[in-house]
Amino acid sequence: MSLIDENANPFDLFTQWFTEAEKTEPNDPNAMTVATVDAAGLPDARTLLLKGRTDSGFIFYTNLTSEKGKQLLETKQCALLFHWKSKLQQIRMRGPVALVDDATADTYFASRRRESQIGAWASDQSSPLGHRAEFEAQIAHYNAKFEGKDVPRPPHWSGFCLTPVAMEFWEDRDYRLHDRVRYTPSADGGWMGQRLYP
Repeated sequence: MSLIDENANPFDLFTQWFTEAEKTEPNDPNAMTVATVDAAGLPDARTLLLKGRTDSGFIFYTNLTSEKGKQLLETKQCALLFHWKSKLQQIRMRGPVALVDDATADTYFASRRRESQIGAWASDQSSPLGHRAEFEAQIAHYNAKFEGKDVPRPPHWSGFCLTPVAMEFWEDRDYRLHDRVRYTPSADGGWMGQRLYP
């Protein structure tokens, strides 16, 4: 097994590792932990799915009125963690986030299964729910409301793009003597890799 290349472009390296994970991970190779903090600085984390990439960032979608949506809108930053058990590899990154434009959010929302589109309208995400029947009634309501029509994107639902200011690649080695490289932006507009003690 070769060492992680300190001179690699981390976006290219991400693509390489992600493509390999798509072949080996049994479920959701695009699953990632999204970490945020609330107004008091208390950390919060949950698993989401990566749904897009640009030349400079990583895109995921959520309900903007959920706790994570509020935290992202307030702090405008987060961290992501990809961990692929089948490959014994992980990638960490952190940086500022910004809402994607409406056209990008609309295009992705239109690609979702209709049931998921209805769910985005019916779920008051993160709010207390007295009985499951209340949620099912909301689903029935929006199914009836949009019957025979395309389901539009709710105004409270959109995507965020994280632009990393650091990306760290970790690979398992025997006896916990792991390989670990952190990439940060360089003055020339590229990236600089630094190998770290595991």
